[in-house]
Amino acid sequence: MVTRTPKHIVRSAAFAMALAMGATGIASASESGTLSSRAQRSFDSGKFAKGYGQLERALLASRKEADLLSEGRVLIGMAQIRTMSLDFAFADSLLSVVRTEALDKSTQVQLAKAQVALASAQEDYKGAVKICKSLNEDVIKKADENAQAAFYGECAVAFAASSQSDKAQEFLNLAGKRSSKKGGFYAFTAARIADFQHKDEADSLYRVAEQKSIQGNKPYMTATILYYRAQLKSTPAKEKEDLLLRCKNAFDLMGLPNNAKRCE
Repeated sequence: MVTRTPKHIVRSAAFAMALAMGATGIASASESGTLSSRAQRSFDSGKFAKGYGQLERALLASRKEADLLSEGRVLIGMAQIRTMSLDFAFADSLLSVVRTEALDKSTQVQLAKAQVALASAQEDYKGAVKICKSLNEDVIKKADENAQAAFYGECAVAFAASSQSDKAQEFLNLAGKRSSKKGGFYAFTAARIADFQHKDEADSLYRVAEQKSIQGNKPYMTATILYYRAQLKSTPAKEKEDLLLRCKNAFDLMGLPNNAKRCE
């Protein structure tokens, strides 16, 4: 039976782009679970070095516990953070050592979502779409709604980037049924799709997502949205310059040099 989670939690976890730590189901009473939860809070506040260090400790703890499921969840979380910080080779190496046979349905979906995100971040949208289409529907249906929402949202963007508008809308609708359509996650996903489809509403959707991110104190997401807004052809040159400056400053202060460089 699918575990139903309050929509504000779905929105928060997916919008933070670090689902594998915040809603993995790692037993909170375990050392690895406690460290993973602390890492999530660190990432949410933009403290990436501290959060990643906590995840490394969580990985060691999961191995001490001999818990392959917890280990897999932590590895997926670490890979997502490496993807977010544009360290793609490291992210791929982390995903490659996940013991898939030990994963439950929700974590299988989280792994697929992380793989799609990594492929998309490298603009390998064909590869991303292939992963989206290959995941067994029965596995998705038995995953919790957090995992489903994040997976469908990631795939919706990949389909849009691959000029498959109908599939993009289908997956966006599926993500919307499992999250709040008034939340930042849905607005950001819709903005990315509109952006790839060269639609005028991309900027207004990005602005909604940006405001939600600021209100939720999600500095990484806020800076990412600033970057994407600066790339829109409709953005005036002076505004673009300001957006990129704010983006660079934010990523510099988060200790993410690759992201900051992209904003130059």
